[in-house]
Amino acid sequence: MPIPPVETAAAKAVRGRGGSLTVLGIESSCDETAAAVIRREPGGAATVLADLILSQNEDHAPFGGVVPEVAARAHVAHLDRLVRQAMDKSGLDFPDLDGIAATAGPGLIGGLLVGLTMARAIGQVHDLPVLPINHLEGHALTARLTDGLPFPYLLLLVSGGHTQLVIVEDVGRYARLGTTIDDALGEAFDKTAKLLGLGYPGGPEVERRARAGNPERFPFPRPMVGREGCDFSFSGLKTAIRRAAQAAMPLSDRDIADICASFQAAIADCVADRLRHAMRAFTSRYPEVEQPAVVVAGGVAANAVLRQVMLDAAVEAGFSVSIPPLRLCTDNAVMIAWAGAERLAGGLLDTGTTNARPRWPLDPHAAPAIGAGVKA
Repeated sequence: MPIPPVETAAAKAVRGRGGSLTVLGIESSCDETAAAVIRREPGGAATVLADLILSQNEDHAPFGGVVPEVAARAHVAHLDRLVRQAMDKSGLDFPDLDGIAATAGPGLIGGLLVGLTMARAIGQVHDLPVLPINHLEGHALTARLTDGLPFPYLLLLVSGGHTQLVIVEDVGRYARLGTTIDDALGEAFDKTAKLLGLGYPGGPEVERRARAGNPERFPFPRPMVGREGCDFSFSGLKTAIRRAAQAAMPLSDRDIADICASFQAAIADCVADRLRHAMRAFTSRYPEVEQPAVVVAGGVAANAVLRQVMLDAAVEAGFSVSIPPLRLCTDNAVMIAWAGAERLAGGLLDTGTTNARPRWPLDPHAAPAIGAGVKA
């Protein structure tokens, strides 16, 4: 009796595109170790079969920020266990998968290497296609998993390492409208918290303190507001906060609350202004889109004040707003698995030449922003 041919990874991917696609996702770009399994149906519907995240906040808190070597060691120590637990929770084994997606950048190179190496080892053993995923693409496509959003749409990505406005045209097709020319928005929150002695991670604590503060006490600058384009800048605001804090020394609880509230108000004005510019640019480029949408992703999207100003600005411009659940806004493996499934569904297989990289812009053709601190 002839031995049936072994189905290659490419053949399996082609077969899978005719039906459902099941993908294991691995995320290790910064200080979360995560693994997830998702299933994408032919029509685009998604089912999350497993979703595990191990935070490293306690490991990095004593240092007031993420230490790359500490993060990489934690990924090495925990990733294999999380992958096994994700597979067990999904009720599947590796031969049941159609592919493995792993974050390949941008991020901390040590952590990226840990995740991508594990994905390639599993793929080699089980003859599965491995999809190196741009972390930003994971954020960009999450709204299609949660809301089934059609292309094109506008993305506002606000996280610890990235602040960008991007038109999501299709899987693998992105047009960047603006980015930060210095600090990312989440970085500005964390640096403000560190300056005020509020600990790490700083964003949630700044928001908590701001609730009891006077947002009009300190007239902090609104960088870039009123200027053309969609770029952001936050370093000048950070300097203004440092000067205000030094002038008010020793800081009382009232001083801290007022600085946080004034900082948050300035940030809200900046984001709303840049978003309005981006929505006009989107409408000019895609006038035929009858129901334009803006997607807000990234950990900073959890801030209630920012969410409200973004919602108000979008409604005013006639845009709907999609904000994925907080668990899918911060770093997670579900979005990486989903991006892998979207790529498999479109036949966008990797040739094995994509390596881990600390910088990886979604739109490599976009003109670089002026400034040395661009996160891409």
